[in-house]
Amino acid sequence: MSRRSGILEFAVLGLLRESPMHGYELRKRLNTSLGVFRAFSYGTLYPCLKSLVANGWLVEETGGAPEGVPATALTGRRAKIVYRLTPAGKEHFEELLSHSGPDAWEDEHFGVRFAFFGQTSRDVRMRVLEGRRSRLEERLEKMRTSLARTRERLDDYTLELQRHGMESVEREVRWLNELIESERTGREQRAPEDSTAQDKNNQSGDTGGLPRHRGGSRPDPSE
Repeated sequence: MSRRSGILEFAVLGLLRESPMHGYELRKRLNTSLGVFRAFSYGTLYPCLKSLVANGWLVEETGGAPEGVPATALTGRRAKIVYRLTPAGKEHFEELLSHSGPDAWEDEHFGVRFAFFGQTSRDVRMRVLEGRRSRLEERLEKMRTSLARTRERLDDYTLELQRHGMESVEREVRWLNELIESERTGREQRAPEDSTAQDKNNQSGDTGGLPRHRGGSRPDPSE
């Protein structure tokens, strides 16, 4: 599976976790909510949907045409199919959400992963954010080194373009620093609350049969 098809699968499962959708509505959400998919067509989406159905992660159900869709927009059976996430599909999506390796830091993947941070555990969010920041800091250092070597050979417009690229990366690094600090602050604020709750449980002798979380970090309620 290519990286492109892998992130499309992830995005489709994530959107369908929110609610079942027609193919037309799903494509519109992919285009508007996740801009990385603006250029793709039904010829890309439907093979992905068929593959997810074949894997047992989606089911096709018969339904009416999406509201506001002209009759000429979709023809035949496609206009009547609603895609719904199965329990196995939800489990698979949650497994994908837990991944925080290098693929999650790449330009195309990071934007899609970030769009589903509300469904992602705090620890995974931190790893993805820190990984993305590290990747961009490496890129920024290479850009600075390259610019220092070639500055004298560049015309004014090429030099300005390189500076613009560096400024864009620097802005994203600052943004990531703010997000990481916000995540850490939220974790630190959460720790005293968890500690107080745990003390009460210890006094009553009741832990509820749940494992204790280290560092005051718990999965988000959305999980």
